[in-house]
Amino acid sequence: MTATLTIPGRTIGTGHPVYVVAEMSGNHHQSFDRAVQIVRAAKEAGADAIKLQTYTADTLTIQSDKEYFRIGKGTIWEGKTLYDLYGEAYTPWEWQPKLRDVANDLGLDCFSSPFDASAVEFLEEMGASLYKIASFEIVDLPLLRCVGEKRKPVIVSTGMATLPEIEDAVRTLREAGAAGVALLKCTSAYPAPPEEMNLQTIPHLSHKFDCPAGLSDHTLGTTVPVAAVALGASIVEKHLTLSRETPGPDSAFSLEPEEFSEMVNAIRTVEKALGEERYQPTEREKASVVFRRSLFVVKDIKGGEILNKENVRSIRPGYGLPPKHLDEVLGRRAAKDLEAGTPLGWDGIAP
Repeated sequence: MTATLTIPGRTIGTGHPVYVVAEMSGNHHQSFDRAVQIVRAAKEAGADAIKLQTYTADTLTIQSDKEYFRIGKGTIWEGKTLYDLYGEAYTPWEWQPKLRDVANDLGLDCFSSPFDASAVEFLEEMGASLYKIASFEIVDLPLLRCVGEKRKPVIVSTGMATLPEIEDAVRTLREAGAAGVALLKCTSAYPAPPEEMNLQTIPHLSHKFDCPAGLSDHTLGTTVPVAAVALGASIVEKHLTLSRETPGPDSAFSLEPEEFSEMVNAIRTVEKALGEERYQPTEREKASVVFRRSLFVVKDIKGGEILNKENVRSIRPGYGLPPKHLDEVLGRRAAKDLEAGTPLGWDGIAP
């Protein structure tokens, strides 16, 4: 069985319930009250955890209008500078302990993605029990080493990463002392087109790195994450917003609460349907076995009479001999009088 990831209160991996994470990101729109509403909405929608991001514009980049720092075509943030985007999207650090407390009071896990060493130290002071590495940071091995040294479980998104880059990241975390690693298939496009999701990578990640694997999803709708669970995803992370109609850096590819709830319900249904490898009737099927075909006497037969296609047939229901015995039975003689409508058993056939 694939290795599991153990976090306080639960185990993540094959054979355990999918760990559903609601990503808040910048959907609070710089309103603490809205952030609290998102936490509550996550709980009501059935999420297991709310995830934050711990950075500031200054810890991620510099304030510059040079072309290197201006977002080009191909994203929903076209034309903005990196500094302005991150200043709009960041979650104030002073909110985070409060949001963690709100989440914990509701029975939700709350963890965060740090983007530099100062964020790691801040989260350690908060008592972090789990870390998330964002796709863009998977190549920042010094950051991964810093996180790994905290000896906590780590979930890593692999958007844009090559297999060698993932190998470097996993090795760095494990050698630094991380208490387990999980990998999320991710396509770092916003929104991400379904044809670029390559969900079949999920079981490969799990097998190759002997760890739980899952999905960090930026597609529109709920189809892709539900499909990921059918392929073995143990974790699903999806952005949650109160309303896509409220403009924001992540609104366009986030789910609203009702949609998030529908996704969770579908995931739980798929979990039940996956079940186990099984080649025998289930409890509910046992009542249906009787509706199989079997061998029946269809015309009155006198003892000693030859059994033939006119007086013995394979029909429903299934109280007689299995149909596979038909050729073996035909041509033999009846051991006694057999009335039409009688299931044919071995006791009705002469030796």
